[in-house]
Amino acid sequence: MKISFSMKKFLFILAGLLFMFKTVFAGEYIKIGLNYPETGPYSVQGLAQLRAADMGVEEINASGGISGKKIQLVRRDSKSDARLAKKNVEDLIDNEGCEMIFGGSASSVAIAGGKAARSRGKIYFGTLTYSNATTGVDGHKYMFRECYSAWMGAKVLSRYLKKTFDGKKYFYITADYTWGRTTEDSIRIFSDTEDTGIHKRMLTPFPGAKSRDFKRALTIAKASKADVLVLALFGKDMAEALKQATAMGLKKKMSVVVPNLTLGMAVGGGPKVMEGVVGALPWYWKIPYIYDYEKGKRFVEKFSDKYGAYPSTSAASAYTILYEYKNAVERAKTFESKGVIGALKGHKYFSLKDEQVWREFDHQSIQTVYAVKCKSQKEVLKDKYNQDYFEIIDKITGEGAARTRDEWIAARKSAGKSLELEW
Repeated sequence: MKISFSMKKFLFILAGLLFMFKTVFAGEYIKIGLNYPETGPYSVQGLAQLRAADMGVEEINASGGISGKKIQLVRRDSKSDARLAKKNVEDLIDNEGCEMIFGGSASSVAIAGGKAARSRGKIYFGTLTYSNATTGVDGHKYMFRECYSAWMGAKVLSRYLKKTFDGKKYFYITADYTWGRTTEDSIRIFSDTEDTGIHKRMLTPFPGAKSRDFKRALTIAKASKADVLVLALFGKDMAEALKQATAMGLKKKMSVVVPNLTLGMAVGGGPKVMEGVVGALPWYWKIPYIYDYEKGKRFVEKFSDKYGAYPSTSAASAYTILYEYKNAVERAKTFESKGVIGALKGHKYFSLKDEQVWREFDHQSIQTVYAVKCKSQKEVLKDKYNQDYFEIIDKITGEGAARTRDEWIAARKSAGKSLELEW
């Protein structure tokens, strides 16, 4: 078909307009990728991240964006699968042009996604990734973790565990991946239960654990006649296992420790099942009210008004990351990753709680952490959303909870890794 001169002219003008629109659009917007579990065993935590991220993006854009550029949030479902998470990050950077990626849940996801971002010279922020390895043996210059680590959680629990269960027999049920294993290891160290001959364990698959996997592990735990049941499980997996443990009568015979708790997990278990369960967390919605943190209170109230539920640790981390990235870009006066990394390292900040700092040698957010015990069903149900689950039983400073530099170096050395973070 022969194209007329007028048609050629029209097509030429149209192409020019499309190019100009694309250029203007790219100049006005900055793309940020959220690699989160929309589906899978940690989808509750994923939804909390998405909600807080949407809220943060809306606020930042309303105030002028980041260095004058509005944020365009690009989402991908990780399904808490490390291989899929890696592909997502590659797509978000290579095809979508994202300047920064953040998300979780599951440390395997964060570590795999972080490595993919590193290979492309982009920053990855972990929202919900508790494995010691994230900023430890698998840490690198492009990885920053806003939440705490399994080590920090175990450290704040240690005083309660030693005081309450000294000399008692433990049994561990552990998700078989990097987070579960490092969580178990950390609890063993601080509870003096490193003898696996006495304090036994069962591993459950991740992802993909079935109800029968938890039943089998719990049956063996019951037969062990242990005094303390440690569930190094997360998300829906933890809720399912704890419901089964309650139905089997284990809670009448064993005290239950869930090393890393979130509000979503407590809600998933329900107030009766969660009664008396002990765990740790870096933040929950009542902390701003207990310690009078105004910004934290505003976040909780806006989130709960918008979504009819309280924000969890996962939500708080996602929200904080967006503001920390914005502030670092504006301090660095560039979106270029190395400049932003330089602006983050050693930076102290106040977000939804007391002071935090991005530690220079491992990019871990050093922050106060809390040991909690779940309240009675009656107390939980007094709350308007039935979500007042946690009572603080202890807290410890970030410096007191985190691995020291010497401990971090020893772990890196043992794994054959560089004793400094690498580009």
